[in-house]
Amino acid sequence: MIAPTIAAACDSEPSDVQGQPSPTSTEPAVQEKPAATVSSLEAAAAGATLGIGLWVAVTIIVVPLAFGTAPLWSAAGMRAAFPALIGWIFIGCFFGLALRAFGSSIRATLASLKGAPKVQPDPVRIVILGGGFAGTATAKCLERIYAYDSSVAITLVSDTNALLFTPMLAEVAGSSLEPSHINSPTRTSLHRTAFVRARVTGVDLKRRIVEAGSNELSYDHLVLALGSVSQHLGLENVARYSLDFRTLFDATRIRNHVIEMFERAERVETRRERRRLLTFVIAGGGFAGVELAGAVNDFARGIVVDYPGLGEDEVAVVLVHPRDRILPELSASLAHYALERMSARGVTFRLDRRVEDATPTSVRLDDGETIETATFLWTAGSAPNPLLRRLGLPCDGRGAAIVEKTLAVQNHANVWAVGDCAAITDSRSGVRCPPTAQFAVREAATLASNIRAAIDGATPAEFHFQSLGALCVVGHQIACAELKLPFTTEAVRFSGFLAWLLWRGIYLSKLPGSERKLRVLIDWSIELFFPPDIVQTIDLRP
Repeated sequence: MIAPTIAAACDSEPSDVQGQPSPTSTEPAVQEKPAATVSSLEAAAAGATLGIGLWVAVTIIVVPLAFGTAPLWSAAGMRAAFPALIGWIFIGCFFGLALRAFGSSIRATLASLKGAPKVQPDPVRIVILGGGFAGTATAKCLERIYAYDSSVAITLVSDTNALLFTPMLAEVAGSSLEPSHINSPTRTSLHRTAFVRARVTGVDLKRRIVEAGSNELSYDHLVLALGSVSQHLGLENVARYSLDFRTLFDATRIRNHVIEMFERAERVETRRERRRLLTFVIAGGGFAGVELAGAVNDFARGIVVDYPGLGEDEVAVVLVHPRDRILPELSASLAHYALERMSARGVTFRLDRRVEDATPTSVRLDDGETIETATFLWTAGSAPNPLLRRLGLPCDGRGAAIVEKTLAVQNHANVWAVGDCAAITDSRSGVRCPPTAQFAVREAATLASNIRAAIDGATPAEFHFQSLGALCVVGHQIACAELKLPFTTEAVRFSGFLAWLLWRGIYLSKLPGSERKLRVLIDWSIELFFPPDIVQTIDLRP
């Protein structure tokens, strides 16, 4: 589920030994590889990212304020300060390379003191199904626990070879970010975990065998982190004619589809048909729907200048939500603020309404209203991966695996579940944990510790985590923030440009990989000075 919350990744230390499968295992052999170290390019990129941040903090903000002038936020001010940016980047690169050299010497010293790891003939096999936030974070935490211990072999199975940073997915749909820049390769993120790119087709719980494509992987501990899929509430036409918004391909397709609608609309003579082509309907007023509506609205109104035959008054973005207010995850005051600001930017709302049916040319609501449109985007429903029910596991009404407070699946020894596909209850409050990245990475840390406890014969811990808050971008340089500070019970709420800066700063810091951080930062910088790109990367012509 795409819910932008403040997520802290569980970073793992480099490992010296690649887990080996048992000689009797049916899984493919994995060769040992040395500990992954940070390359000179990565170190320089990380330093350059730091240099850019220092340029903004010192040259753009602190120095002008120290001399009694306003920060250099304008384009002219930033251009004047550009030479200083080059200097900061060089300083950052030097610092990054120096820090890498120091870290390499420390690792070499620790490795020599630790000595060569002992290779176990029959390791404990941990298989993780799913490469999203929960699955990848579980693998990273297990790598940190068993960094130099070859008695445990870790395998991750996923049908994609990259971790999608879903909080930034709407920016891809709105053409603010390049698609590949929010995808982090799984193989480079995991240093001693065997990675298998395949779709899981079945699990034999009695024989402890995972069927993944042409592979059969045996396990001693199984982690289910299969995530969720779109749910269309039994509406067949909605499933047929709507565009989902869950994957990188979905976001890229939406961006290209919006461009295609403008291309077609400019060739249409009747105003009614142009209005239909330039009307974009989004179902769902949660985080995903609101952020997508804001991104599509900004993108559509930003590119209309490239189509002389079209007017901005012909563009319409309509958000349909079944409740009386949007963003139920936030307070009522922030939700009201978001609705007002989005309305001022041109988004219209249909609250207390549900989508009842859809055709290729329209969407019908439950009050009888029909909205003529060629673009119907669906964010209104999701359900746990249906494989869980097929395995015969205990599931709740939504189809999520029911787990104990230790994250172990009920009545199934050494089977665990985390993330969107698990029905997890906080051990202290008794409240159901939301399927967000913020909770997924904390669940992964607890699960990794509990697997270790199960292997060592110790007592597992119960999962507890209190949300740190939530952030949501609602339009052009506008966001809502609700943060819970330590040792306080009341949340701090604020909105506007400052919340937008906080959103970008927090998620940029959480984006895996220095290279990805730098690429995203460059994309955002280009966006400040140039109009949206209207090059289609997918040909959608009939």
